[in-house]
Amino acid sequence: MTSFLRSDRSTPVAVWLAVVAALILAMVVVGGATRLTGSGLSITEWKPIMGALPPMSDAAWAEAFARYREIPQYRLVNVGMTLNEFKGIFWWEWGHRLLGRLIGVVFAIPFVVFLIRRQIPRRLVWRCAGLLLLGGLQGVIGWWMVASGLSERVSVAPERLTVHLGLALALFVMTVWTALDAWAGKPRQQAPTRWRAWALVFLAAVFLQCLLGALVAGTDAGFAYNDWPLMAGQVFPRDYAGEGLWQTLAHNQASVQLHHRIGAYLLAIATVLLAVFAFRDRLLPIEARRAAWLLAGVVALQIMLGIAALILVVPLWLGLLHQAGAVFLLAAATLFVWRVRRP
Repeated sequence: MTSFLRSDRSTPVAVWLAVVAALILAMVVVGGATRLTGSGLSITEWKPIMGALPPMSDAAWAEAFARYREIPQYRLVNVGMTLNEFKGIFWWEWGHRLLGRLIGVVFAIPFVVFLIRRQIPRRLVWRCAGLLLLGGLQGVIGWWMVASGLSERVSVAPERLTVHLGLALALFVMTVWTALDAWAGKPRQQAPTRWRAWALVFLAAVFLQCLLGALVAGTDAGFAYNDWPLMAGQVFPRDYAGEGLWQTLAHNQASVQLHHRIGAYLLAIATVLLAVFAFRDRLLPIEARRAAWLLAGVVALQIMLGIAALILVVPLWLGLLHQAGAVFLLAAATLFVWRVRRP
């Protein structure tokens, strides 16, 4: 026990957190499928415990379907849907929620066990506790998002979808970082301030680009303006301006997609510059330089996936690859920041 108390690293804790991070990645991908298949409003109740069980009888299925038929999405988009068709969208949303519950269990139970055995490095205990609390908050935000589409809309509000995905991605980044800290221990010296600052700025830019992508998903903007590099034959789309600033920023397909495209171009330029300067800086550890080139490769792949998804009008498999690519990009950016802070 004493060795655990004094240890600044723990491989079992690192593995546990890596598994949690992988499950968050799966959660984001399944959430993307739920969005692309229009399944997110198929379950109109929030029962954190009892909702873990799907309908178990014909009567239960009929009751769930009856509740769905009361919301605007059914009346305005899916009127005439059969029970079997309803089951098709129900299972996506139920699987998404079940995966969220599974992540909670996979995090909470080992966390308690590791606490009892004193295997979590002291400096990471409160960080892990914070991750657990944020995970619980994510469930509340998920229902807050779903509730926005149950009365006056036929889909969830884009800004609420963005908050929900943004917190999931923030949890992913923090989990990956904590796993790396548990694996390697506390750094023994500080990295050059210049690289620490710029790496963090780059990570923030990647995160912002992911949020812009969430707005694209929330407004179904990927199904519009499917030419590239122009938008409906224009450099600047005619329908850019919405009804007011908020509509332009969060609800208008043309402006939301343009912002995401511009973000991708700026990120590509920044990645090239970062990789080149990292390669030329011989004071930067070789591991950090390799992380920079890995980052450049992931950015290039993600941009190609985004363009292909746009031109092909977002087939499900390609949309999910693009969403998974965003998470891998965040992981690569997190690894780079973590590396440059450990000379």
